[in-house]
Amino acid sequence: MKQLIPALFVVGAIMTLAGAAVFITGWAYAPYIYTVGAGFIALAQVNTPIKGKSKTLKRLRIQQIFGALALILTGAFMFTTRGNEWIACLTIAAILELYTAFRIPQEEEKEKAN
Repeated sequence: MKQLIPALFVVGAIMTLAGAAVFITGWAYAPYIYTVGAGFIALAQVNTPIKGKSKTLKRLRIQQIFGALALILTGAFMFTTRGNEWIACLTIAAILELYTAFRIPQEEEKEKAN
């Protein structure tokens, strides 16, 4: 199980990146590749355990899960809209994911030191 979650995340990240990059060309299967990859990322993040009990870590974890849900919502926008709404949603998801990717390890280290 410890090796499955990082592998699922890596495969999901590659599929998400490929799906988003190829979507611009108009390939019909790009939204499917993106959405499956976003689902893999969400599964990996939901199943990753928290290494602490502080309120800040719980808040960051909720933000991380919202970012993963925004990635999946981006896939839904790829299917339903014909404009660039999916890009706005992807940007919001990327900001949430990037913020939590840096803050969660900092908070875990701070809690470990205490």
